[in-house]
Amino acid sequence: MTKDIHLILNSSELGAGTRGASLGPAAIQVAAREVGSDFFGGKTTTHILDRNPLLDMPTSYPFAKRIDGVSEVANDIVQQVSQVLESNEFPLVLAADHSSAAFTIGGIRRAFPDKKLGVIWIDAHGDLHSPYTTPSGNIHGMPLAIALGLDNLEMKRNELDEKSYSYWENLKQLAGASPFFQPESLVFIGVRDTEKEEEYLMDKHGIRNVKVEEVRQKGVDQIVNETAAYLSACDIIYVSFDVDSMDPDLTSYGTGTPVKNGLTIEEARSLLVQFTKDTKTVCLEVVEVNPCLDNKKNKMAEIAFDLIQSVADSLSKK
Repeated sequence: MTKDIHLILNSSELGAGTRGASLGPAAIQVAAREVGSDFFGGKTTTHILDRNPLLDMPTSYPFAKRIDGVSEVANDIVQQVSQVLESNEFPLVLAADHSSAAFTIGGIRRAFPDKKLGVIWIDAHGDLHSPYTTPSGNIHGMPLAIALGLDNLEMKRNELDEKSYSYWENLKQLAGASPFFQPESLVFIGVRDTEKEEEYLMDKHGIRNVKVEEVRQKGVDQIVNETAAYLSACDIIYVSFDVDSMDPDLTSYGTGTPVKNGLTIEEARSLLVQFTKDTKTVCLEVVEVNPCLDNKKNKMAEIAFDLIQSVADSLSKK
């Protein structure tokens, strides 16, 4: 049965290290208008209240920057995603920075506490840092550590103060319990820029990482089939798509942390369409468009909208 798409727009960029991602969701809307699309006019839309004014003040949490504001945004995302799912709609989340994904996963877990959740993470980065291991303090590098409940104390480099510790522990419990899902139910696609702390967790938990070279060698169809088989024990699936999974020389540099040698646009399109066509898939999130960094005007947002439209067309036939 076809489900209605419910758009959730989150312009919070509190988790990002560079400014401008807050404009990403709006830039995607501009891209739609430029081609005369009414995509954003005919769907139920929820806007998450951002706390971006906190960016104009110093943060008291160097190893989890602005975690106080992120915590407020997180609660709203968990609530909205769970409500949309409970209404039997398909949440399509357009978010500024990737920290949002942790709380989208939390909302899915809250809506389906008894279902086994699988996560397909299409990204250049592992996003497995915690405040204990982060080199930057940027929370967009921590969403999977939150969702998986992984502090990674074995690779600890930072000492947390009491308030940072409290905020961090609360984030891990937002779905009602920690973890939100299990490492064996995670598949990376395109991840190619990781640090030793993340690599330690990937090795420890045997996290499946489909490299870009493997996508190219086997073809998208085979990767989709293998991923479905790997996650066959899962009842529901969430797909997270960071635009930096694509090669910036083929797209643009309109994202906070571009990494060369990524997916092509058509590889990304085919992956997203096929994964969301799976009846197990209950949510898609698109993140990290930053028009302030775009070397081709609004090109990254235009590509992102084109991919979203392809997914929406596929979902209409689901």
